Amino acid sequence: MPSSTTVPADTPAPAPAGRATEIAEGVHAYLQPPGGWCLNNAGIIVSGGQSALVDTTATEARARHLRATALEVNPAAPRTIVTTHFHGDHAYGNFVFPEAVVIGHERTRTEMIAAGLHLTGLWPDVQWGGIELTPPTVTYRDSLTLHVGAIRAELEHIGPAHTSNDTVVWLPGRKVLFTGDLVMNGVTPFCLMGSIAGSLAALERLRAFDATTVVPGHGPVCGPEVFDAVEGYLRLVQRLAGQGVRAGLTPAQTAARAELGRYAGLLDAERLLPNLHRAYAELAGLPADAPLAMSERQAALGEMIEFNGGPPRCLA
Repeated sequence: MPSSTTVPADTPAPAPAGRATEIAEGVHAYLQPPGGWCLNNAGIIVSGGQSALVDTTATEARARHLRATALEVNPAAPRTIVTTHFHGDHAYGNFVFPEAVVIGHERTRTEMIAAGLHLTGLWPDVQWGGIELTPPTVTYRDSLTLHVGAIRAELEHIGPAHTSNDTVVWLPGRKVLFTGDLVMNGVTPFCLMGSIAGSLAALERLRAFDATTVVPGHGPVCGPEVFDAVEGYLRLVQRLAGQGVRAGLTPAQTAARAELGRYAGLLDAERLLPNLHRAYAELAGLPADAPLAMSERQAALGEMIEFNGGPPRCLA
């Protein structure tokens, strides 16, 4: 059950529970508004009396709502969960599906174990509930095919991009692509634990699927036009980083002066600062597949909080 910890009076109310929408025969997108920090999307795939999930959710209460929704869609509990990457908003809810085998990239398992319940420390006022970390028990390196009844689901590792261990789920018979956080619709991309250059390369691979329907990691279901929007933002970050380096500015100074133009309305705009940290490092020669040092990641997150005037808002 959710924690009974007292919530401070100034803590914003949680966002509404998610809802499922059928986007193709047997394919349901589970969408959590508004799609910001820790309010991710998931998927429910149903065929022949079987079901599988693409990701879960951040808190116990939200995961139990996802479970109830999945059982409304298909009376038999999901037997498989694909975890698209190690971040807790996509994976903390795995434990409320004890019948399911959890599948993910091999680094999703190792990084999930290493990170533990890190999100709970970032937002201590969120009612996380009694989360039990449940990393993948079946892992793969490059690609894997999952069959849910008559629906073929092709899992592919792409990146580094959002993280080092991103998985996309492609349903060729339905022309539906679940991107995880490689793509966010109306929400600022976040590449601190991945790569700006790697994310741009990932977008080219995503375009090659020729999907009709795209389920992003956060934000509304969309079409492939979302790839252009994400690319435009990432190239802006690269340009800003180049200008900042030439002017001798720090990432924080560049962020303070930045004009985001058409991207100013994206949710979680404060992510610009850690994205600039990553872009600066890549301009200095850091390869796309090399992570930032942990100390630099922590510094970037601290600067983001200062830039934002406080911790980012989480409505989970």
